[in-house]
Amino acid sequence: MSSYRVVELMRFGGPQVLTVGARPFLPLAPGDVRVRALASAVNHSDLHVRSGDWKIRKASPFPYVPGLEVVGEAVEVGSEVTRVRVGDRVWTTMQGLGGVRAEREGGYSEFVTVNEEVLALLPPKLDPVRFAAIGLAGVTALESLRRVGDVAGKTVLVTGATGGVGAVAVDIAKAHGATVIAQTRTSTLPTAGSVDAVLDGVAGPAFPALVAALRPGGCYCAYGAAAGGDVRFDLWNLLERRVLTGYSSEDLSGEGLRAATAELLALSLPSPPTTSMPLEEASRAHALLERREVRGRIILVP
Repeated sequence: MSSYRVVELMRFGGPQVLTVGARPFLPLAPGDVRVRALASAVNHSDLHVRSGDWKIRKASPFPYVPGLEVVGEAVEVGSEVTRVRVGDRVWTTMQGLGGVRAEREGGYSEFVTVNEEVLALLPPKLDPVRFAAIGLAGVTALESLRRVGDVAGKTVLVTGATGGVGAVAVDIAKAHGATVIAQTRTSTLPTAGSVDAVLDGVAGPAFPALVAALRPGGCYCAYGAAAGGDVRFDLWNLLERRVLTGYSSEDLSGEGLRAATAELLALSLPSPPTTSMPLEEASRAHALLERREVRGRIILVP
């Protein structure tokens, strides 16, 4: 086999711009690992990049292979690789894989080549689709929860609770001993002063009510703004020691990924609602996600 399949785009646009292409196998750099993809999750960020809402940070971005994460098996290692052996189950996310940085072609592919530093090892018998359904969503939820501090015995409100990150955040907060309020699009706005922490991936018009829902000394952490980042804020909230912060997975490092992976595995989280689709149906996957016709996560399986 001299080449492998990828999903690529040659221009920005709707889901239909995603097409199947091919790439030749190239020699590995000394520190690189070639990974055979077993499961690649579709993220809302992929939709923003594909449509052109989020600009790729390259003068000539096309052809572009999307995908912020991949779970797979190491099939070839460079001469200087020490962390990973052929046959190891591994995964990676962010750190220049696809996304706006696009330092490496993304996870919508049969094979992905990355530096060993950005990989985390997984148990050999772990179900790749099951773990991919947690994946980046789990890392984002875990790190966002870390920003609000110890939640044991406290009440945590999670917005977008049926989405990828939100659904996992609900389970992680419960695993850490919190009482969780799962906020969805159909939920009424929270009562003022009713929660100790808020994990928010929605923002937009609900932002003032979410901040007001915090008890004095409570903490709000944003990990996204699906309803828009232009929000209204009442400065008096700060006088009651409410803390506003955020987390971006763009800050993730290989070391951080490996630490988060170990913690996620130890929690033994239930898999969120998951829809598996063949790699070549990436266009349909984007359309379903844009129309909100699926709950939880979509996983592309080469």
